[in-house]
Amino acid sequence: MKRILSLFLLIAAALPALAQQTQKPVLHGKNWMAITGKPLAATAGAMTFQKGGNAVDAACAMLAATCTMWDVLSWGGETQALIYNPKTKKVIAINALGVAPTGATVKFFKSQGYNFPPQYGPLAATTPGTPGGLLHMLANYGTLSLEQVLAPAMELAAGYPMEAQTANSIEKNKELIKQWPYSKKVFLTHPGEEREAPEAGEIFVQKDLLQTLTKMVETEREALKSGKSRKEAIMAAYDRFYKGDIAKEFVRGSKEQGGLITMEDLAKWKVIEEEPVVANYKGIDVYKLQQWTQGPVMLQALNILENFDLKKMGYNSPQYIHTVYQAMNMAFADRDFYYGDPYFEPKEPIKGLMSKEYAKQRASLIRPDKNDPNIGPGDPYAFEGRKNPYKKMLKERGYELDTTKRNFAPTHDTRNGSSSIDYQNNLWLGTTTVEAADAEGWVVSITPSGGWVPATIAGTTGIGMSQRMQSFVLDPALNPYNVVEPGKRPRVTLTPSMALKDDKPYLSFAVQGGDTQDQNLLQFFLNMVEFDMNVQQAAEAPNFNTNQLWLSLGGTKTDDRKPKPGHILLNDNTAQEVRDALKKMGYTLSFDDRTSGPINAIYFDWKHGSLWGGSSNHGEDYGIGW
Repeated sequence: MKRILSLFLLIAAALPALAQQTQKPVLHGKNWMAITGKPLAATAGAMTFQKGGNAVDAACAMLAATCTMWDVLSWGGETQALIYNPKTKKVIAINALGVAPTGATVKFFKSQGYNFPPQYGPLAATTPGTPGGLLHMLANYGTLSLEQVLAPAMELAAGYPMEAQTANSIEKNKELIKQWPYSKKVFLTHPGEEREAPEAGEIFVQKDLLQTLTKMVETEREALKSGKSRKEAIMAAYDRFYKGDIAKEFVRGSKEQGGLITMEDLAKWKVIEEEPVVANYKGIDVYKLQQWTQGPVMLQALNILENFDLKKMGYNSPQYIHTVYQAMNMAFADRDFYYGDPYFEPKEPIKGLMSKEYAKQRASLIRPDKNDPNIGPGDPYAFEGRKNPYKKMLKERGYELDTTKRNFAPTHDTRNGSSSIDYQNNLWLGTTTVEAADAEGWVVSITPSGGWVPATIAGTTGIGMSQRMQSFVLDPALNPYNVVEPGKRPRVTLTPSMALKDDKPYLSFAVQGGDTQDQNLLQFFLNMVEFDMNVQQAAEAPNFNTNQLWLSLGGTKTDDRKPKPGHILLNDNTAQEVRDALKKMGYTLSFDDRTSGPINAIYFDWKHGSLWGGSSNHGEDYGIGW
């Protein structure tokens, strides 16, 4: 009987999830959809739509609100976005990632005793990107004024009831927060008491941040009065933030606490609007940001998996899990060595990395019955007609690029580094997501981050500084494309996603969770395309994660970030037969009760002319449709 029941569970796991029950319902809308990481922030999006704004206006309002509410990010962080423009029928990529400041060199950080730039504090900060990204998107693609879009965030800054999640995070990190005087003043509302952080439901007031946002709105208002256009007025606020009195106080507050950012760093930084990277999977065009993010990882994995019959394998069957795991490992091995800022030398071999022929070669290396703990970076240069300038370096690390031979791991990759708990926590490090769409056809997907608790607040600006410097490397042998340098952007995990089918929006989706982002987004996409799940089912469905990659966040020692070959995270509900099969393939298993993301997404139902929203069941993620 037990064997029959187990067989039934295996078969059930492989069936399409049409009848799968979800903890949260699908959201339905005809006119618009607004989804993000906090209920009040989703409400800010809904309020903006009700004012007559489009999806870009609403997305900017939600971005401003989530930053103000410290939803694992703040105003000093970074913004990465994809926008579908219905007028041009093109997907636009927004690069609003900050850069390494003056003085941020390998020599400097090594002199401080670091193997990677620090995880917290003013030396972890790139220049702020989110204000510029928000203002650029609003000025160029929105319809409302900055004052209208920032109104909800300003009301939140004047005082909002803080959720338990953020309040408890402040209490947990209060000893770090006490190192920075401006952070201590803002966050620790009950100094000297047993609990120094705000309580859940306490009205949290941010006077300094409100003053900063007010200055930006006043600048816009004055520019409009002087006859400036809407766009010019918004960009006047941009200039005040990056070149005016806000910038001066930000720099002063940063330097006072040991930071490196200068006025010139802020003035020289610009938002970059660029072409996204795209891959076609079975007739669906999937868009990602360029290789300054990890986004192409998902596209590389899709190219590899296109060579397998995943549907026949069955959802989360042992063979499916094994095949997807191997494809992800190959893509991450390439990410860990070849991805970096495309505006700096050396130039990444992105054409080769995205080649379908390269993917076929990589797919041929997958062993059908065993995990390969030794898979390393491939040689994409061969697929764009160039010689690999780092072939010698890779061989010195122990990687063999000759595809007639097996790859084997460098000795430092096969040793376990930090504890499993620390590694897993750093693998999952969160942020938030913003998804918006409207009846006119505008679609926005954003994965903003940076400046999370415990953040160093820069002077009296009320703005938490980014911690994204930690994603650089100091050793070119780890990744010659991602070595820290002033003015350079680190290779980040943040990865909004968009898909078009028949030249029309099909999906807009994003997820928080550090290095797991493109792992979970890949499986979410396959859940819908291969296994016929609806958008909420796909958002909640159990996924699995590989630990066979270098961590992008956490830990300042090399041992803290080393890959864990064969380590896999599975859902608690995984059938025993699946567990046993994976163990035989050489996997080391760990488990969690929720392994889906958390994912937020919008599906476009062209048959009925409606929007379907999926909002994560992990925590506070929330969506509103109309």
